[in-house]
Amino acid sequence: YMCSLSLFHYSEYLVTAINNPRSLSLDSFLLNHSFEYNLAAFSSWVEFALEKFLCPEMKQVAWLSTAGLLMVIFGDCLRKAAMLTAGSNFNHIVQNEKSDTHTLVTSGVYGWFRHPSYVGWFYWSIGTQVLLCNPVCAVGYTLVSWRFFRERVEEEEITLIHFFGEEYLEYKKRVPSGLPFIRGVKVDL
Repeated sequence: YMCSLSLFHYSEYLVTAINNPRSLSLDSFLLNHSFEYNLAAFSSWVEFALEKFLCPEMKQVAWLSTAGLLMVIFGDCLRKAAMLTAGSNFNHIVQNEKSDTHTLVTSGVYGWFRHPSYVGWFYWSIGTQVLLCNPVCAVGYTLVSWRFFRERVEEEEITLIHFFGEEYLEYKKRVPSGLPFIRGVKVDL
């Protein structure tokens, strides 16, 4: 778990350094993502410690930990593939202004999902809790991450429609968001 957590944060910085060095800062590690992110991490550590102390056999379910590890690997690889595919178009912060070099990326993993970096993070975060055999945090991470990404996808898609207009709307029709039960911003034409 600690290796996957460390690798996730280090690779966020590394891929940003490779793809978009103009936006590189210590924030690129995503260690100070938000108070909620830090609270979620702390909660998972507390749950793990309590359950390990009170019911140690609960933390020794090898097939479940293996499934969690596979989710973590899949999620992180998908996220990094999205970042690398988007190149300098990728930024950790939703952009409000379109730069001259900003293009709509629809190839690679963006041909599978409209928001592959979010899909990757969604499954990575849940996978960390499955890996730890944390049932309470697994449910909590799923619900909180889903709600966060539902709002984030809508916010980002409004911006993308503003930036790319009909080109984005056509892309939106062809490619799913990739997140369960999240369709994105509703557009009435």
